[in-house]
Amino acid sequence: MSETITPFGVGAIVDIRGESLIAPDTSWWDKKRTPEISCERLLARLGAGVLRQAPTHAGTAGKDTAALLYWRFPAWRFCERCSKLSQLTGKKKGKWRNTCECEGHLVPMRYIAICEEGSHAQDIPWFAWTHRGREASTDESVRFCRSYKELRFEILSKRGEGLSSLRVKCYGCGHARSLAELVTKGALHRDGIRCAGRQPWEPEGAVKNPCDHPLVAVQRGATGNYIAARISALDIPEERPQSVDVADKIRGHVYFEKIVADNGGPQADMVAEWLAAELGVTKETVLAVAAGDHTADDDMLLDLKDGEWAAFLKKLEGGRDRTGSDFVVDGWGPDAASGPEGLISRIAGVGQVRRVREVVALRGFRRRSAESALIRADLGPDRERRPVYPAIELFGEGIFLRFAEDELAQWEAQPSVQARAGILVKRRADSPWASRLDVPEPRYVALHTLSHLLIRRLAFASGYASASLQERIYANSDRQDKTAGILIYTAAGDAQGTLGGLVRLGQPQKLVPLIISALDDADVCSNDPVCIESDRQGSSHLNLSACHGCSLISETSCEAGNRLLDRQLVLGGGNDVHGLLETVLPEVRQTNAAG
Repeated sequence: MSETITPFGVGAIVDIRGESLIAPDTSWWDKKRTPEISCERLLARLGAGVLRQAPTHAGTAGKDTAALLYWRFPAWRFCERCSKLSQLTGKKKGKWRNTCECEGHLVPMRYIAICEEGSHAQDIPWFAWTHRGREASTDESVRFCRSYKELRFEILSKRGEGLSSLRVKCYGCGHARSLAELVTKGALHRDGIRCAGRQPWEPEGAVKNPCDHPLVAVQRGATGNYIAARISALDIPEERPQSVDVADKIRGHVYFEKIVADNGGPQADMVAEWLAAELGVTKETVLAVAAGDHTADDDMLLDLKDGEWAAFLKKLEGGRDRTGSDFVVDGWGPDAASGPEGLISRIAGVGQVRRVREVVALRGFRRRSAESALIRADLGPDRERRPVYPAIELFGEGIFLRFAEDELAQWEAQPSVQARAGILVKRRADSPWASRLDVPEPRYVALHTLSHLLIRRLAFASGYASASLQERIYANSDRQDKTAGILIYTAAGDAQGTLGGLVRLGQPQKLVPLIISALDDADVCSNDPVCIESDRQGSSHLNLSACHGCSLISETSCEAGNRLLDRQLVLGGGNDVHGLLETVLPEVRQTNAAG
């Protein structure tokens, strides 16, 4: 069921029992057999639409069993017995057959055509391609050949094992071309083969605007042929951010109108100071509200994480959670555990997430690269109806860590820390696709790296494989409600959720030693000193001091695809960079030596 999101979601090519199939968009789904999933928070982000779960079944599929439709792609196949190349499709005794006229098994061609920027896919017109090229342009018998059923796919053992040993030959005119000619730059464009501007399951009449982007021949199983665009949300009760509540209190104060009336004058400054002292906020906050920076709830829920952060803060204040809902968190204060001062002073709260519901939806997909056009999950002809997004719901458990804002702000204000993170900020700005990642300000890089270190350690202690653990980083200093926290969780499709192996480690007296062990594991990497001194690692050099020996985890577990990581911003390092938790290990080792 989860595979209908990724890796085999809408638009993905799937190999099943020797056949190559592609999943059409959700307009082909049987709506009566696909249950609807509710998650208002996620739909608010996606816009008008419906979340639906793909049908499931157990055991042998019967005639009336709910199922999804798949399209055969590529349509061109060759016979493994006679090597005949065709688009032959038919039925035998009421069932679709995948055999040649000679009863040999049909094997899908290994190459397809992908649009470089439009995310379209199509068959390579093998007959047309075979009869083009330099030799074909001067030979009239090749140019005007009509032997459509005489194509053969041949393997020439005398030419080695490369593409030069694979060729398509027409036995009508005798012309043949090697597949080595297919993969050269601009090959399909030179042969006059253009993009059809559609997906394989869409009819020809569905395309109104032609696609001008060139085609490139790729292997049908290449990873870049399908890049899923997913979005997930925790199903939690929405909470108003603290900044909104504070702004409401300020506006409701009896002296607020005097501040507004004076419009930044000396009286407004004096009254704002009185009001700030009474409400326990800063004078700048009061003046900002009076100036109109908070005239509406525009700051509320600008992003899914905003609402989640506010909900977690409320749960941390509530202590033991006895609600019995799909969002159960036991909150612990900063004084709930003892440990090194360098760590305890920076932790503002811990939450044992005993139950959480996550909904994951597929927005669409891209092909070839992350800069290509996004193809929606629903390509139905009726634009006025609500689009259907494939979705799944997962139930799980986790650990939430909140960090002290004052300590974090003081640390990240250091010039050396800002300069270190600035390397990643610049590289993110220089990469077009990297704009989809979070801004790598110091707090984000440090907390993201710490999350990875903790996931690697939790894999040993929780009973879960590291690939089954996921992260959600709350680290943004630009919002009115600055965020600084980590959620590490695991989720399963069963309604009963998971087994509690992770949440029990969320007790502060157990979690603090785990964090210390995670820092100790990362203190020395097997690739040091190269790793710790590096600032150019990972995809597009979007990692600094981080590699597989110390910080990287499964890419499916990381919200940034193993990017924006740096051990120096956690543990310190060269160039006078002070890490967020650099005093923890020396303090622990000094205590152990004294004991």
